[in-house]
Amino acid sequence: MIYRFRVILDNDTDEDIFRDLEIRETDTLEDLHNIITQSFGFDGTEMASFYISNDHWEQGEEISLFDLSDEDSTRLMNETSLDSVVHEAQTKLIYVYDFFCMWTFFVELAEIVEETEGHDYPNLMFVKGQVPDTAPQKLFEADEDDDFDEFEDGLDIDDYDNLDFEENWN
Repeated sequence: MIYRFRVILDNDTDEDIFRDLEIRETDTLEDLHNIITQSFGFDGTEMASFYISNDHWEQGEEISLFDLSDEDSTRLMNETSLDSVVHEAQTKLIYVYDFFCMWTFFVELAEIVEETEGHDYPNLMFVKGQVPDTAPQKLFEADEDDDFDEFEDGLDIDDYDNLDFEENWN
């Protein structure tokens, strides 16, 4: 089977920038990484990761291009087939390319179709929009929690004898 993906650049402009790609379901995430970088005009030499995502585009498990950890638990792109992480029930991935610039893409499985005889895969089907010269700026903000007050712990800081330093000391 062939997976058809829409890969959308996360940007703050009014212009839509995306690529529609076709790739075999048995290809690896590294193959998908390669077609994404080529279709958006990157050289593909920077660090990159896919993150399994849910319907709200929340970042889940990381699948990395290279193993940079001290543990053996890191999943790698070249060892992970597309059909093991993407299917009808799990259609979304987040792709981050070049961790210094943070090019971020929303990758969504749009369709699963039969392989067409005589077509080469992976295949770039459609291009929309020009990639900017620099990555869109990311704003990292914590969620607002109106109920939190760091001084609302029930302790009277003027009552030194009852602060229990000895009892609560690390």
